[in-house]
Amino acid sequence: MALLCGTLLLRSSRFCAVSTHFTRNFRVCKPAGCPVKKTCSVSSTITDCVHMRATRSGAPVSFCRFQICLKSSSPLSSGSVLTQCGHQIHTSAPLRALPAPLIWMVVKPLQKLLAIILGRSLRKWWVALPDNRRELMREWAWQRRWHLTAGAGVAMVIVALLLLTHLDESPVTGRTRLLVFSRENYMELAALTSEAYMEEFAELLVPVTDPRHQVVERVVQHLAQRNKDIPEVSEVSWSVHVVQSPNVNAFVLPNGKVFMFTGMLEAIADVHQLSVVLGHEMAHAVLGHSAEQASLSHVVDLLSLILLTAIWAVCPRDSVALLGQWVQGKLTELMFQRPYSRRLEAEADEVGLQLAAKACADVRAGPVFWQQMEIRDQLTGEPTFPEWLSTHPSHRNRFTQLDRLMPQALELRESCVCPALPASDPRVVFSKSVRVLLENAKHQAGRGPERARKPQLPHGPTSLPAGLPAALLAQSVPPPSPNVDQSSKEPLGAPVVKGLSSHPPSMLRLLLVG
Repeated sequence: MALLCGTLLLRSSRFCAVSTHFTRNFRVCKPAGCPVKKTCSVSSTITDCVHMRATRSGAPVSFCRFQICLKSSSPLSSGSVLTQCGHQIHTSAPLRALPAPLIWMVVKPLQKLLAIILGRSLRKWWVALPDNRRELMREWAWQRRWHLTAGAGVAMVIVALLLLTHLDESPVTGRTRLLVFSRENYMELAALTSEAYMEEFAELLVPVTDPRHQVVERVVQHLAQRNKDIPEVSEVSWSVHVVQSPNVNAFVLPNGKVFMFTGMLEAIADVHQLSVVLGHEMAHAVLGHSAEQASLSHVVDLLSLILLTAIWAVCPRDSVALLGQWVQGKLTELMFQRPYSRRLEAEADEVGLQLAAKACADVRAGPVFWQQMEIRDQLTGEPTFPEWLSTHPSHRNRFTQLDRLMPQALELRESCVCPALPASDPRVVFSKSVRVLLENAKHQAGRGPERARKPQLPHGPTSLPAGLPAALLAQSVPPPSPNVDQSSKEPLGAPVVKGLSSHPPSMLRLLLVG
């Protein structure tokens, strides 16, 4: 037993501090609840129960009782580990802060409202000033024009430095980009967004036993397995949800939630086109395009607040200011947001083609898909807008870009020790099929108006073309390769019937029937 004496100073009834000279009644005991000290192995522990009592002027003061357990691999170990023995300390759960992108989306309208109020207040203040005060203000601004210019220049330098500190390197491509919101922030937002989508599509989700779900699930997992060398792919748990809807659409959230609409499956001819489409959507998540686009929009909106305030301050009436605000918003959208969105889509096409090539898909089917989409839009009478008005490149530009990237994609596919491609090129087969269809349509038009009916595409949710799920699910095992992981030796899938001429999608089949 050891006794140490000192002085304990209590500064207030609620808060206390202990000075460097203090007295502590320090007593080491062996109560019944603690084991006796003994030589410990790795799995055993040494436990000493310590009781502390502090006194001030001889009056005992009660303190909490602590039990400290010393855990070590040997009695002489200097690196003992403190573990809790007996009483447990319970802490409250940490409060989860809202994701920064979500906060920005909430604050964004408020920022514009404040800019409008500030600009309108400045205009009202200026109008209420007497003429002599206005003249004095103009003279004051003119005399200090260089100081004001220098201040504006300093502000621009500060903004530029802030932007430079948020530059980041895009994965896979290595492109330098502006990233205000981190990937972790958008993972939190993606979790909230996926929950909202699951509630929205709760009654439209296709069962997991449906062949369409199995097809998409198998292709997604194969793409993830063959591209696991990319950290952004291997660190994400990919899950598939097929939605019964005629929309020709698909998207992937940053947390790996894949949403595929059955309307998109109806527009796809074979497993290779599905691989290119899913590779494109997965590329958006891998490259973090949602965070990148939101970062650009955030910076542009902050800078445009100055212009918005000036519009409301200079325009003589609120109606004119509203018109100026609308023009400013449209110009910002056409000059910054839409071009940047098209650029990200083009990058996703390029990276998605690489993901599909590494998954041993026939990447030559990628341009064919966008040619099919162009014909589909023409047959359904979809309105076509100039590309500069759209957030996506035109179908023609997309298959032209994929054709340009095809040599590199085929070379990458060959380097991944994939099975040899068939001699028939899907692009050539599709071109010949369309040429034959057009000639047949001309012959039918020459026979009479009753035979020249324009085929209509289904607009409601229908099933996939007969045999397509079975064709996609049909797998063949290539010869083993020492450079390929055993779990990923399966090819992406070889359709039972190859080529569009023998197994056309629903659109081309309708053309042939008509």
